Amino acid sequence: MPKGESLGEFEHIVLLAILRLGELAYGMRIRQEIHARTGRDSAIGAVYATLDRMAEKGLVTSEMGEATAERGGRAKRFFRVTAEGVELLNRARRDLASMMDGLPSVTQS
Repeated sequence: MPKGESLGEFEHIVLLAILRLGELAYGMRIRQEIHARTGRDSAIGAVYATLDRMAEKGLVTSEMGEATAERGGRAKRFFRVTAEGVELLNRARRDLASMMDGLPSVTQS
């Protein structure tokens, strides 16, 4: 597989968070979902940098929602995983399963 066609760890986590959140997937909610599921306290800037990078790769798309008063009239940017993003997630799952197949339980030494 050529470089750039695989997912980095954080990209993988962000894509999974978007899928979990569905129509509610915007930057801060993605960050909160990652923290709730992994305990990882990611900077919001890291989340947005990853989302922008994945948008350039065609793994996610985004659209602006309506402006809201609680956000001072600013709109939220909602994200969706593309078919290509889903394909890479499925490939990563298959690759990990293949690599783990036949290994004894992984334990700390």
